[in-house]
Amino acid sequence: MGRNPKGRSFLLLLSLCVLSSLVPIHGKKQGDVLHSINSRVYRQKGLKEKDLIKRLPGQPPIEFNHYGGYVTIDELAGRAFYYYFAEARRNKDSMPLLLWLNGGPGCSSFGIGAMQELGPFRVHSDGKTLYRNKFAWNIAANVLFLESPAGVGFSYSNTTADYRTNGDSKTAEDNYVFLLNWLERFPEYKNRDFFISGESYAGHYVPQLAHNILFNNKKANKTIINLKGIIIGNAAINSETDERGMYEYFATHALISQETWYAIQKYCDFLPNATQVSQCKSAKLDAENEVFPHIDIYDIYAPRCLSFNLTSRPKKTNIMELDPCGEYYVHAYLNREDVQEALHANVTKLDHDWEECREVIHPWGDSPPTVLPLLQEFMSNGLRVCVYSGDTDGRLPVTSTQRSLSKMGLPTKSPWRPWFLGGEVGGYVQVYEGDLTFATVRGAGHKVPISRPGRALSLISHFLAGSLLPYK
Repeated sequence: MGRNPKGRSFLLLLSLCVLSSLVPIHGKKQGDVLHSINSRVYRQKGLKEKDLIKRLPGQPPIEFNHYGGYVTIDELAGRAFYYYFAEARRNKDSMPLLLWLNGGPGCSSFGIGAMQELGPFRVHSDGKTLYRNKFAWNIAANVLFLESPAGVGFSYSNTTADYRTNGDSKTAEDNYVFLLNWLERFPEYKNRDFFISGESYAGHYVPQLAHNILFNNKKANKTIINLKGIIIGNAAINSETDERGMYEYFATHALISQETWYAIQKYCDFLPNATQVSQCKSAKLDAENEVFPHIDIYDIYAPRCLSFNLTSRPKKTNIMELDPCGEYYVHAYLNREDVQEALHANVTKLDHDWEECREVIHPWGDSPPTVLPLLQEFMSNGLRVCVYSGDTDGRLPVTSTQRSLSKMGLPTKSPWRPWFLGGEVGGYVQVYEGDLTFATVRGAGHKVPISRPGRALSLISHFLAGSLLPYK
């Protein structure tokens, strides 16, 4: 697949709009799923040692261990997921375990999440060397990145049909199988406090995986995985309000004309499976033409990448300043043979270059129009839930998240207030009864740890510690 920076956002937008009309999850009987899962836990002895990454090409010195490799998900199908794991910089034996998932569906948690957002390294503009991310989340946790489903990033399957049968249910089941096997490979984390995090379409992945963990813990009448909470950012959680809030954001941020906004409000029904009249389709097309060709919809005030070429020498870096071309540096780095060898990434099985986001996993099989009932389930089971929103994201914006959470009808426990970092407002926060926290990150786009890394680290640190975001 060729790289199309202008078209990718639009394609992902269209895929999510299509997904919202598909069938609900959990088509299999839960007993059948549990039997299937138990038969897919494989021997892991000696594999942790093989996965240790000795040194990545161009890597600066580090004071922690990191690992990369494959976990078999289905031996018969030859389906295996790639993971990258960075131990905490300090006190790894007492720090929690945090899983990170990117969305899409089809986008790489390693190439985006680890290499561009919250991992320990960033890639220089030469595409050959790395520098430290001083706001990496392994300051606050042992951080695990998972590439799923098969076909995403370095993950693969030897069964071609696997690429045509992906969907929410299968991904949730496979992700749970991954965790069971990974914990056998790294048994010291079996009883560790465990949290799941992610962004965008991981607004589906994270709650569905958490639901499977709760179900199987209850089914076994013991704690198989010690899940304590979830945190999702700029997340797809309720298709009606996600889409309605997106156009509302366009209008309130002067991205579309008032005439277009009036037409959308008058003619469009955002309910799942609603039949859209021609006037609605026309108004939405007008909005797309007014917005998508001109700005980065995922960070409306960010600069755009004007040159996709690498530099012969690394440009001077400042982790606090967004480099809009960073994804191209990562693409070049992860397609180097020596890098893939160091990462233990078996690209010969992939039969394609590494890509940030891939369409190989489409068509997508199932996607519920809402995951709000799952958030209710977690609250009733004592899990901590945090939903955050970078407030310059136009794709799954703060207006969408606010509209979605309002559907839950939760009473307010702690009213809306600013939170601070370094004497400045980092964003705003509100806590609802049941301990669901909604937080904004000021000046951050869709990928919060890229545009506001310090604020992102403060947010995740307070969430993992179970403490309130600071007021001055």
